[in-house]
Amino acid sequence: MATRPDLHDPGPFGTALRTARASRRLSQLALALDAGVSARHLSFLESGRASPSREMVLTLAEALALPLWQRNQLLTAAGFAAAFPASPLSSEAVAPFRAILTQMMANHAPFPALLCDRHWNVLEASPAAAAMLGPLLEGWNGPPNVFALTATHPRSAELIANLPQVLHESLERLALEQALAGDDPVLADLIAITRAAAQRHPFKPSARLRSPIMPVIYNSPGGRLSFLSVIAQCGTSEDVTVRDLRLELLFPADEATRAAFG
Repeated sequence: MATRPDLHDPGPFGTALRTARASRRLSQLALALDAGVSARHLSFLESGRASPSREMVLTLAEALALPLWQRNQLLTAAGFAAAFPASPLSSEAVAPFRAILTQMMANHAPFPALLCDRHWNVLEASPAAAAMLGPLLEGWNGPPNVFALTATHPRSAELIANLPQVLHESLERLALEQALAGDDPVLADLIAITRAAAQRHPFKPSARLRSPIMPVIYNSPGGRLSFLSVIAQCGTSEDVTVRDLRLELLFPADEATRAAFG
């Protein structure tokens, strides 16, 4: 006997909503409770039996804690215009945030600082960071990406003294980013290449009590430099570009590294 076909096409919105919910490992009931809607109505929205209002889309996106770019995608899938602007980094709209980031990078001198997008493509590097990235950019095609360079550049094992540990921590960082993003194929690709690199350079943690800090140790021409990383994000903007920025500040992890920048 032939299988009865589904009478309801979930459509772009139903498919996108189900994907976003599944990425957060939420049941329909859990999401319905968080959003303040009935589980039956949510089921109808996912199956295509009901169409959402603009307010409902934004309510569900809020309950799912979706990043702004993904809220725009959910609105577009439902047939509505995007709610959140994505202004060029050089535009007047984001000038106040750009000034803050520029000041933070200037105040951080002479230590390395990187400004990246949500996929960790480098948008701007301080002089110290540019000098460190230089050897990794030799022969590199396309925009420099922090995780892709670390995982795939032929000289990464030569330049990063504790590469296995860095790759291990990178996987944890990327997994967190993917959990927050929901379903991002670019992050999924970065996770795949970083996992492959981690298999080539396995990390074997010591059985002793682990240190509370995990530095990145860089082999420079003048000797080893050890850094701790702090990542800052802008949380008070409703602009996609601003929310997606990551400012990574590298601080000396020991006195020898601090003295090297003196």
